[in-house]
Formats: sequence, C-alpha cells, structure tokens
Amino acid sequence: MKKVLILTAGFGEGHNAAARNLRDALEMVSEDVRVEVLDLFESSYGSFNTLVKNAYLGVVQYAPRVWGGIYSLLDNSTFVENRLTGFSRLKNALGDILHEAQPDCVVSTYPVYAHVIRELYRNYSERPFRFITVVTDSITVNSTWFRAPSDLYCVANEPTAAVLKAGHVPEAQIRTLGFPVSPQFTEPPTTPVNTPVFGEPRRILYIINTGKKKAGKVIDRLLEIPDAHLTITVGRDAELKAKLMERTHEHDDRVRILGWTNQMPQLMLSSHLVIGKAGGALVQEAIAARCPMIINQVIPGQEEGNARLISEHELGAVAERNREVPDLVKEAFAHKARLWQQWRKNLAMISKPDAALRLAELVLTECECSDPTRGKKRLFEPSATHAVPPARAALNGPAESRMLLCDFHIHTNYSDGKLSVPEVVDFYGRLRFDCICITDHLADPRRLIGKLARLSNMTLAGDQLEEYFEVIDRERRRAWKKYNMLVLTGIEFNKDGYTKKSSAHLLGIDLKAPIPPALDLPETIAHIHAQGGLAVASHPHIMKSEWGKNTLHLWENQEKYAPLIDAWEIANRHNIFDCVGMKRLPFLANSDFHKPKHIYSWKTLLYCEKNPEAIKECIRRNEHVSITLYREDNQFTRNAVRPGETGNEADMIRLEPHLQLKAAHR
Repeated sequence: MKKVLILTAGFGEGHNAAARNLRDALEMVSEDVRVEVLDLFESSYGSFNTLVKNAYLGVVQYAPRVWGGIYSLLDNSTFVENRLTGFSRLKNALGDILHEAQPDCVVSTYPVYAHVIRELYRNYSERPFRFITVVTDSITVNSTWFRAPSDLYCVANEPTAAVLKAGHVPEAQIRTLGFPVSPQFTEPPTTPVNTPVFGEPRRILYIINTGKKKAGKVIDRLLEIPDAHLTITVGRDAELKAKLMERTHEHDDRVRILGWTNQMPQLMLSSHLVIGKAGGALVQEAIAARCPMIINQVIPGQEEGNARLISEHELGAVAERNREVPDLVKEAFAHKARLWQQWRKNLAMISKPDAALRLAELVLTECECSDPTRGKKRLFEPSATHAVPPARAALNGPAESRMLLCDFHIHTNYSDGKLSVPEVVDFYGRLRFDCICITDHLADPRRLIGKLARLSNMTLAGDQLEEYFEVIDRERRRAWKKYNMLVLTGIEFNKDGYTKKSSAHLLGIDLKAPIPPALDLPETIAHIHAQGGLAVASHPHIMKSEWGKNTLHLWENQEKYAPLIDAWEIANRHNIFDCVGMKRLPFLANSDFHKPKHIYSWKTLLYCEKNPEAIKECIRRNEHVSITLYREDNQFTRNAVRPGETGNEADMIRLEPHLQLKAAHR
C-alpha cells in the first residue's frame, strides 16, 4: 500500500482546491494508495490560525495594495526562512507525523512546508520520502515556492515553468502538467456548449465574490443583451441572494440565482462565458472547462499572473472596472461570436482538464522511487500477510453481523453545518464510523421559517435538492472505497410552527430521491416509506442542554404518529429523553452534528450486517440497538485496524483526527 501525505493551508482558494482534487484523483486511479490531506496550520494553531486567515482575507479584499506590498516583501527577501522559529509548533507536528506515518511521497500545495521540511532534514543525508511541490500560482510565482528544495515542481503552464527556470530551478525537476482541477472536468457537459447563434441562449455564469454593491447594476445591463441567460452564484451571502432574487423576479425565465454550490464544474462546463475575480482556482477551472472568462477584479500579487494568463493568451478579457463587464460580454458575442470563438480555440490549446489525474500518476510513480531503507527504520515492515483486500463491487458491505458505530443526524454547509459533504465524510471516516446519514434541513415553505429560507443559509434551497442528492451519491462511493463506511442520504424535514407544540422535525433516512417539502407529516412519512427509508422523530421532547426551539408536536400526538414512525431519538447530542425509553418506543441516538466539537455526543450502536437494508431492518425491529456516549479515547474505536490494513496504514488514518479532535476539544 502506497502512502501519500498532502500538505495544504487555508490561505487562499488554490491551495486547498489543489490538495482535495489531487486526493480525489489518486483514489480514482489506484486502489493501492492511502492518501491523507492535512492543514497543519489549522490543527497546530487553532483559533490563532483562524484569526490570521481572516486578517489575510480582510487585507486582500479591503486593502489589496497593502497585500501587494507584503507579497513583494515575501518574494524579494528571506523573510520566511528567517522566521522558521515562529513555526516551531508546526515543525514539531509535521516531524511527528512524518516519523509515525512514514509516507512514500509528500506533496505540498503551500510554499512554507518546503522550508519546514528542509529544516527537519537539515542534518540528514537524504529524506526518507519523495517530495513534490505543486505550485498553485501562475506566472507571478513568489520565489518562496522554490527557494527551498523539492524533488519535483509541478506547474500549471509553460509561462510558469519559465519563471521557475529563471529562478534557477533545474529544468529536469519541472513538470508542466496543468493545475489539478477536479476530475469532474474530464466529464462531458450535460448541456453541450456550441457556438452561440442569434435566438439561442448565451449561458453566462456570474460568480459574485467581489463588487457586491455594484453587482445589481451589472446584472441589469447583462439582461439587456438579447438571449442572455444568467446563472449567478453568491456563495453564502443570503442577504445578497434575496436582494438579487427580488431585483430579477421579472426575468425568472432567464435568471437563476444560487447560493453556495458543489456543482461548479458542471456549471462551467455548460456555460458559454464565466465572469469572476482572478482567483487561482477559479481561473484554472475556467481554463479546464474551456470556458472563456471575463475577470472583474485582480488582487496585486499572485492574481496578477492569473489575469496575465487570460489576457496574454487571449482566453478572455480583463475589465478595469466592474461596469465594463457588460460591454465586454457584448463584444464577445458580436459578429456571430467571432471573438468568443477565438477565445475557445485558444483555450482548447492550453486546457488540461485531466491535470489532477496526470499528477496522481506522477505521484504514484514517485512512490515507487521511495526507498524504504532510507532514513529512519520503518515502524512496520511489509510482509506477505499484509495483502491488499480485493476491490468490493458493491456498497452493501460484508455479510457477517458485528457491532456498527453509527450517526444518523448530521448537517453540512448545505444548511447550517460548518463542514462540506466531503469534509464530513473524511471527518467521520477517519474516526472509523461504520454508517452515517447526512440530514440537512429542508423547511416547509408554507410555514414561517420556510418563507424566510430564501433570506438565510439555514436550510436547503429547493433548487439545490437535485445537486444535494448527486453530491452525497458521489461521496458515498468514495467513503466506501476509502473508509469502508456507508453513507446514506437523508433530510431533516422542518415543520416549524409558532409554538413548540405545533413544531416538529422529522428525519428521513436513506432517501433515494427528493421529497416535496410542502406536505403534511403523514404524507411526508408515506413518501419516505415508499422509498424504503426510515422516518425518525428528531429531538421529540424538551431539550435541556442545548439552545434551540423545542419541537413537541410528534410527542404530543403519539396516538397518531407512533404507528407511522420507525424510531424516536432517545438521545440528541447531550440530551437524554428517558420518556422515550419509558414508553418502550423504538429508539436511536444521534449527535445532531453541525461542527467538529459535536462529535462528543450520543451515538447509536447496532449489531447487524454492514449494509443499508440490514441496518434499517435492525432499527425497525429495534433489536440489538444500544447507545454510547462518544469520547475522543472511545474504546470502541481505539486501535481498530480494518481487514487488509497494516498497523502502519492505520496509524496514518489516525493522525489527522487526533489533531482535529484536540483542536475541537479546546
């Protein structure tokens, strides 16, 4: 089993995107690899790192010239090298991880790590692993990236490779493979992107992450363009989303406004033109999708190179001011879209949508070059008994019954959770859970909170339901392949009234398709059962240990609902509802997870076969069901090694949760 450690940081969009996409690609191309992505800045410095990151984002957004000066200082001095003593906590954490996990290859998508690794191995003749630096900047590459040694430097394009050569990096160490965008960019678009002709929609994707105050005026002018159809993304800015929906309500047939979305590859692949800032990941994704781009903001420093890439290679245009964007769009589509066609032709020559897969193959090749006898002795020597288990053809799991650790009430940032779906999968997978169900809020639009849903990001939006199911389905496959963990799709149906006795929350577990939110509870339960799912009463009694509105409608009307409901939460996070046990109702215990610290809460233990149908039947019968209060050193998960894993591989899996949970517990 090859072991790859990817190091990243949350400063800027490109580093994390490159790390996640490379991880996904490695797991796609090989079943004989164990990959971990670590942000050691976050795990080592906790709240201080968050403070620094927010300060960085604030300077970049509100004082870009100041950031330009800082960037120049980093580029033209040994500022980082001279202050490595300030990274002592990160250095110690990385040293411990490298010693315990002993990876075959380490990949860095953030420049500081190369300097720290040089310090760690300054007194050694060789590193006991191959080291690859993935440069996420383009053209304006800060010299911090290559002032510390690396076995290989991977860059997005030839102009960036030329910068490294000018910085005295040997040509043999440079690989021009493209930026590692999501492997989804290699899939054909659902809507073909042909040359736009008069009378057909010109599909424009407007990503608003800057210039929010003037965005409304820009949209008004874009809608003056005949046949322009806009998809507008506003991130998690619920107020802006509500304002733009109100402003464009007369153009509902031509405008779609989205909040945060997981479907950016599909949106870019099916659009004729994208409008956005010169962020590293965004520009490279547009190039991978062969979607011409109009840049409406450039932050001094690394973003200048991204803008130069677009303008100098004629892949789109750069607007000096946001108000110039509509005129550039008109120019692109004028004269039978002559300019747009030239942009597309140029993009076809430079685009590398399979860059992550090519980089993954390189990393696996470098793993073969890693000499296990170099450096410190490995903790676990390979042996014939440590065979790789055969690939499993289905997601149903092994047939034998055993104790399963489960959590069936989990929220992501599709509603009011802090983590994305992939982050939730990795968080629970590394903690060795057997089955989880993701259950984001869906509000009844007939009730007050449902009517206000468009003004907040607290619940799933109706137009995101299809995407929600697609994303969880994709992550379900990854979770089984990487963690041997089942992931079920669910929804928490919010039926909130004006009082606690008129309010109810109902979990739908293992759903196969969306269910309309504007149904009465008995109809909702019928739809859940028609899909083979479970209907579970969520926090049905008075909550004493958590802030939140009590939802007592199901409990107050047991005569009506008890025959319909498959299980009742007997425990929700830190609350115990002993009345559920006294009534001898079928029960579950869940964390109602919203953020990492909520992992320390009640969970369900089931003794059954590890497949969705057996799990649901066990809950329905309510036999061999118990609950446990999960803690960091939970004996149930301590020292567990799955079949086919060596102790060394298990150690690598446990490294990041140890860091994350320590930080969360603080």
